[in-house]
Formats: sequence, structure tokens, C-alpha cells
Amino acid sequence: MSRIVRLVLGAVLTLLGLLWILQGLNIIGGSGMSGHAIWAVVGIVIGAVGVFLVVRTLRTPPVREHL
Repeated sequence: MSRIVRLVLGAVLTLLGLLWILQGLNIIGGSGMSGHAIWAVVGIVIGAVGVFLVVRTLRTPPVREHL
């Protein structure tokens, strides 16, 4: 998986996790997920995976391919 793809995927997972946390805590309403604490827990897990993916990608040196 390329570096850009990992960064984008990590950012998307982080934002999705944040959204689910806020919906689970009923801060953002208007959804069937709103007010159900399980979605806050799922959001924490998904957000943590996203942050881990971004941090690991940024800390790993890029691979240079020789032609």
C-alpha cells in the first residue's frame, strides 16, 4: 500500500472515529447512532486505528525504488 493511501486512509478513519464518538455521546444528533454509547466506544477504536496508521506512516522512512 502506498504512503499516500495509508495517510488518507488513516485520516479518514480518524475523522470517522471522531464523528462516531460525537454521535455516540449525543453531541451530534439526527442519526440512529445518536445517544447510543456503543458508537462512542467503536469510534474510539476506529479513531485510534486511524491515528496509529497516520503516525506510523509518517515515522517510517519512504522506500526509494531503484530503476
